[in-house]
Amino acid sequence: MKYAQLGAIGSEIPVVEHNGEFYDLRSVTARIDGDFLSGDTSKVAGLLANNELPVLPDAASLRIGSPIARPTAILCIGMNYAAHAAETGSAPPENMIIFTKHPNTMVGPNDDVTIPLRSTKTDWEVELGIVIGKAASQLASPDASADHIAGFVTVNDLSERAWQMGISGGQWGKGKSAPGFAPTGPWLVTADSVDVNNLRLQSRVNGENRQDSNTSDMIFSPAHIVWELSQYMDLEPGDLILTGTPQGVAISGKYPYLKAGDSMEIEIEHLGMQTQNYVAHEAEGA
Repeated sequence: MKYAQLGAIGSEIPVVEHNGEFYDLRSVTARIDGDFLSGDTSKVAGLLANNELPVLPDAASLRIGSPIARPTAILCIGMNYAAHAAETGSAPPENMIIFTKHPNTMVGPNDDVTIPLRSTKTDWEVELGIVIGKAASQLASPDASADHIAGFVTVNDLSERAWQMGISGGQWGKGKSAPGFAPTGPWLVTADSVDVNNLRLQSRVNGENRQDSNTSDMIFSPAHIVWELSQYMDLEPGDLILTGTPQGVAISGKYPYLKAGDSMEIEIEHLGMQTQNYVAHEAEGA
């Protein structure tokens, strides 16, 4: 099943896609959030089967928002593909690297992204996102993770590398949390609809290929990630976990960093494609 949220910023309408049509879910929930995902989502299938959900008129003309409402947390795993670790000059991690992004970085998949003021090294990262559907705390094993995952999304984990590495103080948050630095969607694809361990990931800048890999190359699998995170913190329904990016980013030195006027595509097989235009920051009072 595929969920989305369509409409203007702050007024998105929750929908479910079925056979090419978008069905309005406002009779079921006001938004695709933790409360909805932790409830009885199976009733949506029943309503669809009984033709009890209305088709949303003109859905194709509406802006696509993030398919989930703002989560309590965006948790991220660093260096989770060996080739990406190598291109940054690092060895593959023996222990899972964890950092966070501010939840307000989440935007729609096709919204314009502003290059931050004074940024010189804004970089892209195609990433598989895990959406938590059921609270998870100290899970017994990675096998237990499946019961706590609502589904998966495409995310661009944008990063300002000079801030992340040069003035980080040993943490990465400075370079990860600028406004708009987590375009998410277009779809939340439920966990039963996709083989998450075998998905192609790609990114393109101005039509030129950058990243092309597969989730099978992860060092720590999605199931392991959810299990291990739950040992250190309680995961809440609606939380978003970014699982790392493969090789092919600008920090490698092979490609220029993003600049105003660039356009890029981020795509994960079965989860959908994003297209963002990058614009210059306008100083206050300009």
